[in-house]
Amino acid sequence: MPRSLFGQDISDEPGAWHFEQILQDQGLWPAAGVDEVGRGCLAGPVVAAAVILKDDISDHGITDSKKLSPAQREELAEFIRSVALAVAVAQVEPHQIDQINILRASLEAMKQAVQALPIRPKALLVDGNQQIPMEIPQKTLVKGDSRSCSIAAASIVAKVYRDNLMVRYAKEFPGYGFENHKGYGTREHLKKLAALGPCPIHRRSFKGVIQDKKSP
Repeated sequence: MPRSLFGQDISDEPGAWHFEQILQDQGLWPAAGVDEVGRGCLAGPVVAAAVILKDDISDHGITDSKKLSPAQREELAEFIRSVALAVAVAQVEPHQIDQINILRASLEAMKQAVQALPIRPKALLVDGNQQIPMEIPQKTLVKGDSRSCSIAAASIVAKVYRDNLMVRYAKEFPGYGFENHKGYGTREHLKKLAALGPCPIHRRSFKGVIQDKKSP
């Protein structure tokens, strides 16, 4: 089973490199930051990224991907890939999400991303409150993409990868506006679902995905 790090007596002090520094001091280095995107979407895969950084790069504007513009994310994702020791991305498809539920799918995507790293990390910093089912020491951090540079880097890489994927899906499945809402349950998306029915990348188990006789 995964082992939790730091114990209850370690305060969550601010600083983008705080948790990474603790791991370095404990000899648990290199460590990977892990995050996922697309968990709340009605369509498309859930995507996770794992990033191993060499140094604190928060002074370059590395922060929660949701706080950045698309242009900023694109630029930072390219920068992260250029300076990181290792980067890996993995995804779990909609039909798998329907079979195993979104929580398990998210953890599976994160697990696959870690396994795809060319360098095996000695520890993980994981966004959220659920540990990845791996026998690697790990620390979960609620809102970790705002508290850890490594997790923030993973959030940016995953977000850019998934957004670009949904733009490509918009060409394969036109009419839904995937290039705009990226699969989230916006008013535009729900309106298109009502008119067209779900397409092959919609998550049929999610509330709001309308299935009718127009469905493929």
